[in-house]
Amino acid sequence: MVTTPRASCPRVFPALTGLGFLLAILYCTALPVLAHNAAAAEGKHDKPYALIFGTVWGPDNHPLYGVKVRIRRADQKKAHWELYSDHNGEFAQRVPPGPADYVVWADLKSYKSRIAKQLHQEGEIKVHIQSDEREDTGLHLKK
Repeated sequence: MVTTPRASCPRVFPALTGLGFLLAILYCTALPVLAHNAAAAEGKHDKPYALIFGTVWGPDNHPLYGVKVRIRRADQKKAHWELYSDHNGEFAQRVPPGPADYVVWADLKSYKSRIAKQLHQEGEIKVHIQSDEREDTGLHLKK
C-alpha cells in the first residue's frame, strides 16, 4: 500500500500569517508611544544644570553605602535635597546652574555603622557652582 504524506503547510501557514499580522499591529500601535517617550526624555535634559557629585568615606577610607546626604543653598537654613550614597559611596544631585554656594553634609542620625558605634563629620562641606558644571567633593566621616 502506498501512502502519501500529509501536507503540514496548510495548517502552519495561517498560524504564521496570524502571528505576523498581530506583530505588525503591536508594532504600529507601540511606535507612536515610543516616539513620544523618546521626545519627552530628550526634552527633559534641554534645561542646563550643574551637578554636585561626591563620595562618602568612612574612618578606614572605604566608601560607605546608605548614608543620607543633605544639600542646601548656603543662604538657606533647611536642606532642599536629600539623597543616599550608593554601593560605591557616591551621590549626585542636579542643581540649578549659575553662581551659587551650596552646603553638603551627612545626616547620621539614623545611620547604623558596622565600623563604629557613632560616626560624625567635622563641619559641613561648602561647594561653589559657577555655571553648568560638575563639582566633585568628598564627605569624610570619623569615629
